[in-house]
Amino acid sequence: MRNLSYFSVTAVGVGLFFLFCSGCANVSRKIQPAQVTIAPPRADADWPVSSPEAAGFVPDQLHAAFARVIAGDENVHSILVERDGRLIAEVYRRGSDRTIGSYGGLGDFFATDIEFDADTLHDVRSISKSIVALAYGIARERGTAPSIDAPVLDSFPELADLRDPVRDTILIKHLLGMSTGLAWTEWGVGGLASDETALYWKSEPARYLLDREQVAPPGALFNYNGAATAVLGEILNRTSGDYVEIIRTELFAPLGITHWEWARDIRGRSVAFAGLRLRSRDMLKIGRLVREGGLWRGRTIVSGDWIREMLRPRLATGVRMLSGSGREATYGYQWWSGTSAGPGGDVRWSAAIGNGGQRIYIVPELKLTIVITAGDYGSPNIGVAVGEIFDEIVQSVRL
Repeated sequence: MRNLSYFSVTAVGVGLFFLFCSGCANVSRKIQPAQVTIAPPRADADWPVSSPEAAGFVPDQLHAAFARVIAGDENVHSILVERDGRLIAEVYRRGSDRTIGSYGGLGDFFATDIEFDADTLHDVRSISKSIVALAYGIARERGTAPSIDAPVLDSFPELADLRDPVRDTILIKHLLGMSTGLAWTEWGVGGLASDETALYWKSEPARYLLDREQVAPPGALFNYNGAATAVLGEILNRTSGDYVEIIRTELFAPLGITHWEWARDIRGRSVAFAGLRLRSRDMLKIGRLVREGGLWRGRTIVSGDWIREMLRPRLATGVRMLSGSGREATYGYQWWSGTSAGPGGDVRWSAAIGNGGQRIYIVPELKLTIVITAGDYGSPNIGVAVGEIFDEIVQSVRL
């Protein structure tokens, strides 16, 4: 296997053993954080590299954040840090994982032990939602997607029987903001108890969502809802062409993202709300693109107006595990936002978040992007762990 861990592990009394080791997780239970030292990542055409010190980090603090992962027990598979266009640090580990790409999108039933590296595709789960939001912005800019102020039911004439004065006020922006006001149970339950599970086989996801009790006015209440993204994807399919093709040709291709997958459900439909699989370095590209307002190497890929609209915080979520601070996160259009303690005071971040510990964090104020992948699906503990790792990396920046 290629040398892709980009950390060296030094055992006291043994010398420079496992220098630039591949698969540091194989020895992670035998070492202490103080015995782990950073080695530089590999530069390529996409990512020039920089040392932590030259990039404005306190090296010992950044080292401590990465050493915690390498020597720890969390099922974290990769961490990457980019600042101002340069890759600063990167690590991959062995860990257990269950891909969503099998069994019609329902995923593997048993975990598999995988040696992750820079070429390994990883489930990004609900980060898929954030990518669909980017596709909506691209289609909106070219004039094919409906206005976000258009009623959702206008895109589904076959659902005329569902129209009433309240449902007619559910707008596309309420799908984007997870604020339809419709009854939906997804978080805190699993398996058949989750309303999301049936999305994999429902013939009409829009009917499945819109034929529900209205429990709050549209736009008033955040309620995380995978069907909202499924319906967004269907609206794009009807108005702008296959949304996955939009993503392939108008988002991924300009970024040089060529190795990826999108899982399909039992009906052969792309799983808009959870089906994407990406390499960690390509997740980093997405983060940098969004952090720079839709620009990639001076070229506009996504409208800067849409990026600002997408990231603007709208509703409180009650979610407090996306950073180590425990502060409540807010939600925009399929992207999250929050604040964490930075090197000179609080800094604002935005993030694409996926079940199991998948993260693309951006901190525009610090020109910083952090990617984390992990494999503890359904566990709140991994969310707390990666939030703490994120905060430690942010606090290692030197102003």
